[in-house]
Amino acid sequence: MNEGQGKVIQFKPKRKGVVAGGILLLVCIFFLILLTGFKIDEIEVTGNKHYSKEQIKDFVLENGYIDNTVLLMLKNKIKPVENIPFVAKLEVEYITAHKISITVYEKAMAGCVEYMNEYVYFDQDGYVLEISPVKLEDSPCIEGMSFEVMELYEKLPIDDEKRFRIILKMTQLIQKYELPIESVRFTSDNEIVLGCEDIRIELGDGSNLEEQLVDLGQILEGLSGKKGTLDMKDFDTASGTASFKLDKDVKETKNKQESEQDTSEKTEGEDLQQSSAVNGQEGE
Repeated sequence: MNEGQGKVIQFKPKRKGVVAGGILLLVCIFFLILLTGFKIDEIEVTGNKHYSKEQIKDFVLENGYIDNTVLLMLKNKIKPVENIPFVAKLEVEYITAHKISITVYEKAMAGCVEYMNEYVYFDQDGYVLEISPVKLEDSPCIEGMSFEVMELYEKLPIDDEKRFRIILKMTQLIQKYELPIESVRFTSDNEIVLGCEDIRIELGDGSNLEEQLVDLGQILEGLSGKKGTLDMKDFDTASGTASFKLDKDVKETKNKQESEQDTSEKTEGEDLQQSSAVNGQEGE
Protein backbone atom coordinates (compact mmCIF):
# COMPACT_ATOMS: atom_id res chain seq x y z
CA MET A 1 0.00 0.00 0.00
CA ASN A 2 2.88 2.31 0.82
CA GLU A 3 4.43 1.51 -2.56
CA GLY A 4 1.13 2.34 -4.33
CA GLN A 5 0.87 5.66 -2.56
CA GLY A 6 4.42 6.41 -3.51
CA LYS A 7 3.60 5.85 -7.17
CA VAL A 8 0.59 8.22 -7.02
CA ILE A 9 2.69 10.91 -5.40
CA GLN A 10 5.22 10.57 -8.21
CA PHE A 11 2.64 11.08 -11.01
CA LYS A 12 0.59 14.04 -9.60
CA PRO A 13 3.29 16.75 -9.84
CA LYS A 14 4.07 15.68 -13.39
CA ARG A 15 0.40 16.00 -14.46
CA LYS A 16 0.00 19.41 -12.79
CA GLY A 17 3.17 20.63 -14.47
CA VAL A 18 1.86 19.68 -17.92
CA VAL A 19 -1.48 21.44 -17.33
CA ALA A 20 0.21 24.55 -15.97
CA GLY A 21 2.62 24.59 -18.88
CA GLY A 22 -0.24 24.25 -21.37
CA ILE A 23 -2.15 27.12 -19.76
CA LEU A 24 0.95 29.29 -19.75
CA LEU A 25 1.55 28.50 -23.42
CA LEU A 26 -2.05 29.42 -24.31
CA VAL A 27 -1.79 32.69 -22.37
CA CYS A 28 1.46 33.55 -24.17
CA ILE A 29 -0.12 32.78 -27.55
CA PHE A 30 -3.17 34.87 -26.66
CA PHE A 31 -1.09 37.90 -25.68
CA LEU A 32 1.14 37.44 -28.72
CA ILE A 33 -1.91 37.53 -31.00
CA LEU A 34 -3.40 40.44 -29.04
CA LEU A 35 -0.23 42.52 -29.28
CA THR A 36 0.66 41.73 -32.89
CA GLY A 37 -2.70 41.13 -34.57
CA PHE A 38 -4.59 44.25 -33.47
CA LYS A 39 -2.26 47.10 -34.42
CA ILE A 40 -4.18 50.30 -35.24
CA ASP A 41 -3.83 51.28 -38.90
CA GLU A 42 -6.87 53.54 -39.24
CA ILE A 43 -8.74 55.92 -36.91
CA GLU A 44 -12.15 57.18 -38.04
CA VAL A 45 -13.40 60.41 -36.45
CA THR A 46 -17.05 61.56 -36.60
CA GLY A 47 -19.15 64.22 -34.88
CA ASN A 48 -16.33 66.77 -34.72
CA LYS A 49 -17.08 70.39 -35.58
CA HIS A 50 -14.88 72.73 -33.56
CA TYR A 51 -11.81 70.49 -33.80
CA SER A 52 -10.27 68.87 -36.89
CA LYS A 53 -9.88 65.09 -37.15
CA GLU A 54 -6.15 65.40 -36.58
CA GLN A 55 -6.69 67.42 -33.40
CA ILE A 56 -9.06 64.76 -32.04
CA LYS A 57 -6.51 62.06 -32.81
CA ASP A 58 -3.86 64.11 -31.00
CA PHE A 59 -6.05 64.31 -27.89
CA VAL A 60 -6.22 60.50 -27.85
CA LEU A 61 -2.49 60.12 -28.55
CA GLU A 62 -1.53 62.49 -25.73
CA ASN A 63 -3.65 60.63 -23.18
CA GLY A 64 -1.60 57.44 -22.75
CA TYR A 65 -2.14 56.17 -26.29
CA ILE A 66 -2.07 52.39 -26.84
CA ASP A 67 -1.46 51.25 -30.42
CA ASN A 68 -3.94 48.39 -30.17
CA THR A 69 -7.63 48.39 -31.13
CA VAL A 70 -8.83 46.12 -28.33
CA LEU A 71 -6.67 47.57 -25.54
CA LEU A 72 -7.42 51.18 -26.51
CA MET A 73 -11.15 50.50 -26.53
CA LEU A 74 -10.97 48.83 -23.10
CA LYS A 75 -8.79 51.61 -21.72
CA ASN A 76 -11.29 54.23 -22.87
CA LYS A 77 -14.12 52.34 -21.17
CA ILE A 78 -12.24 52.30 -17.87
CA LYS A 79 -10.60 55.75 -18.10
CA PRO A 80 -12.03 57.88 -20.94
CA VAL A 81 -10.30 60.95 -22.36
CA GLU A 82 -11.57 63.97 -20.43
CA ASN A 83 -11.07 67.71 -19.92
CA ILE A 84 -11.08 68.62 -23.60
CA PRO A 85 -12.42 72.16 -24.10
CA PHE A 86 -15.78 72.25 -25.94
CA VAL A 87 -16.04 68.43 -25.92
CA ALA A 88 -18.46 66.62 -23.61
CA LYS A 89 -17.28 63.09 -24.41
CA LEU A 90 -15.13 60.98 -26.75
CA GLU A 91 -16.44 57.48 -27.46
CA VAL A 92 -13.95 54.90 -28.81
CA GLU A 93 -15.38 51.86 -30.60
CA TYR A 94 -13.83 48.74 -32.13
CA ILE A 95 -14.57 48.43 -35.88
CA THR A 96 -12.07 45.83 -37.15
CA ALA A 97 -8.79 44.36 -35.92
CA HIS A 98 -6.95 47.37 -37.36
CA LYS A 99 -9.56 50.13 -37.24
CA ILE A 100 -11.24 52.10 -34.45
CA SER A 101 -13.91 54.78 -34.51
CA ILE A 102 -13.90 57.92 -32.34
CA THR A 103 -17.28 59.61 -31.96
CA VAL A 104 -17.06 63.20 -30.70
CA TYR A 105 -19.87 64.62 -28.59
CA GLU A 106 -19.34 68.38 -28.50
CA LYS A 107 -20.91 70.77 -26.03
CA ALA A 108 -23.91 72.59 -27.52
CA MET A 109 -22.58 76.16 -27.61
CA ALA A 110 -25.23 78.84 -28.21
CA GLY A 111 -23.01 81.89 -27.85
CA CYS A 112 -20.38 83.57 -25.72
CA VAL A 113 -19.68 86.72 -23.71
CA GLU A 114 -16.34 88.34 -22.89
CA TYR A 115 -15.18 88.21 -19.28
CA MET A 116 -11.72 89.00 -17.85
CA ASN A 117 -10.06 88.77 -21.29
CA GLU A 118 -11.60 85.34 -21.88
CA TYR A 119 -14.66 84.00 -23.67
CA VAL A 120 -17.46 82.45 -21.63
CA TYR A 121 -19.51 79.99 -23.68
CA PHE A 122 -23.08 79.14 -22.73
CA ASP A 123 -25.72 76.69 -23.93
CA GLN A 124 -29.28 77.31 -25.13
CA ASP A 125 -30.52 77.45 -21.54
CA GLY A 126 -27.94 80.05 -20.52
CA TYR A 127 -25.65 77.76 -18.52
CA VAL A 128 -21.89 78.35 -18.70
CA LEU A 129 -20.24 75.40 -20.46
CA GLU A 130 -16.69 76.60 -20.99
CA ILE A 131 -14.38 79.50 -20.17
CA SER A 132 -11.54 79.78 -22.65
CA PRO A 133 -9.12 82.32 -24.20
CA VAL A 134 -10.05 80.85 -27.60
CA LYS A 135 -12.76 82.53 -29.72
CA LEU A 136 -14.77 80.09 -31.82
CA GLU A 137 -15.71 81.47 -35.23
CA ASP A 138 -19.19 79.91 -35.29
CA SER A 139 -20.22 81.16 -31.86
CA PRO A 140 -21.67 84.72 -31.82
CA CYS A 141 -20.23 86.98 -29.15
CA ILE A 142 -22.68 89.04 -27.07
CA GLU A 143 -21.32 92.56 -26.52
CA GLY A 144 -22.40 95.51 -24.41
CA MET A 145 -22.68 93.65 -21.09
CA SER A 146 -20.48 93.49 -17.99
CA PHE A 147 -20.29 90.90 -15.20
CA GLU A 148 -18.85 90.91 -11.69
CA VAL A 149 -18.50 87.14 -11.41
CA MET A 150 -18.80 84.12 -13.68
CA GLU A 151 -18.99 80.47 -12.62
CA LEU A 152 -18.68 77.30 -14.68
CA TYR A 153 -21.92 75.27 -15.07
CA GLU A 154 -23.95 78.11 -13.52
CA LYS A 155 -26.44 80.39 -15.34
CA LEU A 156 -25.21 83.63 -16.84
CA PRO A 157 -25.52 86.29 -14.12
CA ILE A 158 -27.80 88.63 -16.08
CA ASP A 159 -30.11 90.63 -13.82
CA ASP A 160 -32.36 91.82 -16.64
CA GLU A 161 -34.63 88.80 -17.26
CA LYS A 162 -36.12 90.32 -20.42
CA ARG A 163 -32.69 90.78 -21.98
CA PHE A 164 -31.72 87.28 -20.85
CA ARG A 165 -34.72 85.78 -22.66
CA ILE A 166 -33.98 87.83 -25.78
CA ILE A 167 -30.35 86.63 -25.81
CA LEU A 168 -31.36 82.98 -25.49
CA LYS A 169 -34.07 83.25 -28.16
CA MET A 170 -31.74 85.07 -30.53
CA THR A 171 -28.86 82.60 -30.17
CA GLN A 172 -31.29 79.69 -30.67
CA LEU A 173 -32.61 81.26 -33.89
CA ILE A 174 -29.08 81.99 -35.13
CA GLN A 175 -28.25 78.30 -34.70
CA LYS A 176 -31.57 77.14 -36.13
CA TYR A 177 -31.20 79.11 -39.36
CA GLU A 178 -27.38 78.65 -39.47
CA LEU A 179 -26.73 82.38 -39.76
CA PRO A 180 -23.11 83.59 -40.09
CA ILE A 181 -23.45 86.09 -37.24
CA GLU A 182 -20.19 87.08 -35.57
CA SER A 183 -21.38 89.47 -32.88
CA VAL A 184 -24.51 90.61 -31.04
CA ARG A 185 -24.50 94.03 -29.42
CA PHE A 186 -27.00 95.90 -27.25
CA THR A 187 -27.02 99.67 -27.70
CA SER A 188 -27.64 102.23 -24.95
CA ASP A 189 -31.27 102.31 -26.14
CA ASN A 190 -31.56 98.52 -25.62
CA GLU A 191 -31.71 97.87 -29.35
CA ILE A 192 -30.05 94.86 -30.96
CA VAL A 193 -27.32 95.17 -33.57
CA LEU A 194 -25.86 92.07 -35.25
CA GLY A 195 -22.50 91.93 -37.00
CA CYS A 196 -21.75 89.86 -40.10
CA GLU A 197 -18.43 90.67 -41.79
CA ASP A 198 -18.80 94.30 -43.01
CA ILE A 199 -22.57 94.45 -42.55
CA ARG A 200 -24.29 95.99 -39.53
CA ILE A 201 -27.79 94.57 -38.98
CA GLU A 202 -30.23 96.65 -36.91
CA LEU A 203 -33.11 94.63 -35.40
CA GLY A 204 -34.68 97.12 -33.01
CA ASP A 205 -35.95 96.02 -29.58
CA GLY A 206 -36.08 92.29 -30.40
CA SER A 207 -39.86 91.98 -30.31
CA ASN A 208 -39.99 90.48 -33.82
CA LEU A 209 -36.92 88.22 -33.90
CA GLU A 210 -38.51 85.13 -35.46
CA GLU A 211 -39.80 87.00 -38.53
CA GLN A 212 -36.62 89.03 -38.87
CA LEU A 213 -34.15 86.14 -38.70
CA VAL A 214 -36.04 83.57 -40.79
CA ASP A 215 -35.21 85.48 -44.00
CA LEU A 216 -31.90 87.03 -42.89
CA GLY A 217 -29.72 84.31 -44.40
CA GLN A 218 -31.15 84.86 -47.87
CA ILE A 219 -30.85 88.65 -47.53
CA LEU A 220 -27.19 88.38 -46.49
CA GLU A 221 -26.42 86.22 -49.51
CA GLY A 222 -27.66 89.04 -51.74
CA LEU A 223 -25.43 91.54 -49.89
CA SER A 224 -22.27 89.41 -50.09
CA GLY A 225 -19.15 91.55 -50.51
CA LYS A 226 -20.90 94.81 -49.59
CA LYS A 227 -20.29 97.11 -46.64
CA GLY A 228 -23.06 99.02 -44.92
CA THR A 229 -26.12 98.94 -42.63
CA LEU A 230 -29.12 96.65 -43.04
CA ASP A 231 -32.15 98.18 -41.33
CA MET A 232 -34.65 95.49 -40.32
CA LYS A 233 -36.42 97.36 -37.53
CA ASP A 234 -39.63 97.54 -39.57
CA PHE A 235 -39.03 94.40 -41.60
CA ASP A 236 -42.13 93.32 -43.47
CA THR A 237 -42.31 89.54 -43.84
CA ALA A 238 -45.19 89.81 -46.32
CA SER A 239 -43.12 91.69 -48.88
CA GLY A 240 -39.76 90.39 -47.62
CA THR A 241 -38.11 93.81 -47.94
CA ALA A 242 -35.53 95.58 -45.81
CA SER A 243 -33.53 98.75 -46.42
CA PHE A 244 -29.77 98.67 -46.95
CA LYS A 245 -27.50 101.70 -46.89
CA LEU A 246 -23.92 101.66 -48.09
CA ASP A 247 -21.31 103.11 -45.75
CA LYS A 248 -20.31 106.69 -46.54
CA ASP A 249 -16.71 105.85 -47.43
CA VAL A 250 -17.87 103.04 -49.72
CA LYS A 251 -20.33 105.37 -51.45
CA GLU A 252 -17.69 108.08 -51.89
CA THR A 253 -15.25 105.54 -53.33
CA LYS A 254 -17.92 104.25 -55.69
CA ASN A 255 -18.83 107.79 -56.83
CA LYS A 256 -15.14 108.59 -57.34
CA GLN A 257 -14.64 105.47 -59.43
CA GLU A 258 -17.72 106.29 -61.53
CA SER A 259 -16.48 109.88 -61.98
CA GLU A 260 -13.04 108.67 -63.05
CA GLN A 261 -14.66 106.21 -65.43
CA ASP A 262 -16.82 108.97 -66.98
CA THR A 263 -13.75 111.22 -67.33
CA SER A 264 -11.79 108.38 -68.92
CA GLU A 265 -14.59 107.63 -71.39
CA LYS A 266 -14.92 111.35 -72.23
CA THR A 267 -11.15 111.68 -72.82
CA GLU A 268 -11.14 108.59 -75.00
CA GLY A 269 -14.04 110.06 -77.00
CA GLU A 270 -12.25 113.37 -77.52
CA ASP A 271 -9.06 111.59 -78.58
CA LEU A 272 -11.07 109.54 -81.04
CA GLN A 273 -12.67 112.69 -82.52
CA GLN A 274 -9.26 114.40 -82.81
CA SER A 275 -7.80 111.33 -84.45
CA SER A 276 -10.69 111.26 -86.97
CA ALA A 277 -10.19 114.94 -87.77
CA VAL A 278 -6.48 114.46 -88.34
CA ASN A 279 -7.10 111.47 -90.57
CA GLY A 280 -9.62 113.56 -92.53
CA GLN A 281 -7.12 116.38 -93.08
CA GLU A 282 -4.47 113.92 -94.21
CA GLY A 283 -6.89 112.47 -96.67
CA GLU A 284 -7.53 115.90 -98.21
